[in-house]
Amino acid sequence: MPKSYICFDFGTKRIGVALGNALTNTARELNPIKAKDGIPNWQEVESLLSTWQPKGLVVGLPLNMDGSESEMSLRAKKFAKRLHGRFHLDVALQDERLSSFEAKGMVLRDSGVQNFGDYSVDGIAACLVLESWLASREQQDV
Repeated sequence: MPKSYICFDFGTKRIGVALGNALTNTARELNPIKAKDGIPNWQEVESLLSTWQPKGLVVGLPLNMDGSESEMSLRAKKFAKRLHGRFHLDVALQDERLSSFEAKGMVLRDSGVQNFGDYSVDGIAACLVLESWLASREQQDV
């Protein structure tokens, strides 16, 4: 049975979610989780994990372009620690620089959306982060 992983694209209002498969190294977006100042409904997270039973979790780490940490990096790390503490799963951090930018570009190209407004690209960004993490794991296994 292929190993599955769930990735979270941390945000203060919404947390993007993606489900990935280690056999195919692909991911698909799931519904985002609403958050209040970065704190999700933990029962919703628990339900998600119970449904998909992932082997591990990945959290996107929003670094500055020069690789330094930002306030959001620290908050994403805190979120990752809380996930590990609550659910006792391994949690990896993955550099997510430009994932949201790339996701917006993909949505614009594929759908013709001109103005995002409340349109969420969080799930697509979570997919990109997870696929990047899966690819980096595959290279380490070689």
